[in-house]
Amino acid sequence: MMMVYPTLLGRVLLQPSRSISSLCATTPYISTVRVLQSQYNTSTKGQNHYENDKRGKWFTLPPYTSTINGSVLGKALSTRIPAKSASETTALKWVLRCCPELPRNLVQKLFRLRQVRRESSVMESCNLGDQGQEHRLKRVAAKDSMDVGDRIFLPISVKALPAEKQDCHCSEEETNFIRGLELYKDDAIIVVNKPPGMPVQGGIGIKRSLDELSASCFSSDYSEPPRLVHRLDRDCSGILVMGRTQTSATVLHAIFREKTLAASNDDVGDKRRILQRKYWALVIGSPRRQKGLISAPLGKVVVDNGKSDRITVVENSQNLSSQHAVTQYRVIESSHGFTWLELSPLTGRKHQLRVHCAEVLGTPIVGDYKYAWQAHRNWKQLPWSNIEDNSNEKSRSEKILPFALDLDSGGISEKHPRLHLHCKQMVLPDVSKALQDVHLSSDYDFSQLASLKFDAPLPPYMKRSWDILRP
Repeated sequence: MMMVYPTLLGRVLLQPSRSISSLCATTPYISTVRVLQSQYNTSTKGQNHYENDKRGKWFTLPPYTSTINGSVLGKALSTRIPAKSASETTALKWVLRCCPELPRNLVQKLFRLRQVRRESSVMESCNLGDQGQEHRLKRVAAKDSMDVGDRIFLPISVKALPAEKQDCHCSEEETNFIRGLELYKDDAIIVVNKPPGMPVQGGIGIKRSLDELSASCFSSDYSEPPRLVHRLDRDCSGILVMGRTQTSATVLHAIFREKTLAASNDDVGDKRRILQRKYWALVIGSPRRQKGLISAPLGKVVVDNGKSDRITVVENSQNLSSQHAVTQYRVIESSHGFTWLELSPLTGRKHQLRVHCAEVLGTPIVGDYKYAWQAHRNWKQLPWSNIEDNSNEKSRSEKILPFALDLDSGGISEKHPRLHLHCKQMVLPDVSKALQDVHLSSDYDFSQLASLKFDAPLPPYMKRSWDILRP
């Protein structure tokens, strides 16, 4: 054994070193020194040197057990049709479920570099001893199906990742503010009332986003952070739903996706609408009809010499790729040349409500300078003579909220109104109850499953606009 050790050690050190270095190049927060030390830290004494090196090469995941297929369960909830929620799981999905702290792109790269192994439950029954471990481990592809009892082996270097993860540090005031947005929470979901001006996701020029802050403020009793399942524009406010686990997030993704697919297939009947969203919007002007259904495809066009883009209604789908978009609307009340609309998107397209209001109804949303800049060129704020409100103007201006948010200014009585679009109500199936029932029976009938109803109050500046326009 001692004679073959240098050759085997060289093979172990040389081959993984190339893949590990390439991984570190795409993951800045990984310490290359720590990774190499973690993977190649071996003893220099005794004949157990070779065996320790071999055993320390892999990070072993728990044996695979039958799991709930979130996509199948979400579709069953959407259609109210019983369906078996337990199905095959791929190796990639099992790794992501066992290691939620690992970035998805890093796990995918491990599979592409053929750094992931599997020990089959069938082979495990053969007692080959420690020396036969390498022979029992086979390379596994990301899309390969798992059998009950199979174990996945990852490079030991992944154990160094959590220690290097950068946390989002919030002050006590910031933490209390984020937690104060909570409307509802159970084992499966978190529902918050997103404030206007706060981005949902990170990106270029964005320092703090709601998904990052939620991971810091709502994950105290969970090993994995909440996951976004839908989006709201930065300047939009209202109900935002997040999945507390990967399984619940997958179920919610499927519910939102099935809603869009059903509407795209011209099935807009109430019988399938287990997911309902109602937005309130203040628009300039008034639609010709008190209620109706908008069905207008949307597409993206590039403007400003390629510097930006915008969404527009596509008249001829042969010239520009488009997506089917459907919106129901209802007039709440009209006053002083403005109208409050209740908007129900049956599909989930980018800027769908804003474009449908501006280009189809001809009533752009107040404060939407992207799609209604011409309507705001000659904007004249509505006079507001409430003495009590004017006396509180100074106190509002002196109120400073965390993350530099301003929820008071921007009403229609001001020179530059803010976007008046708010996700006010939402109806969802009780995902937590569904997951509990599925654990008891994989053929559970969801036709009688109760729904959860949420209502988010308007932000202060929209509430003021509402008060101004009340007769």
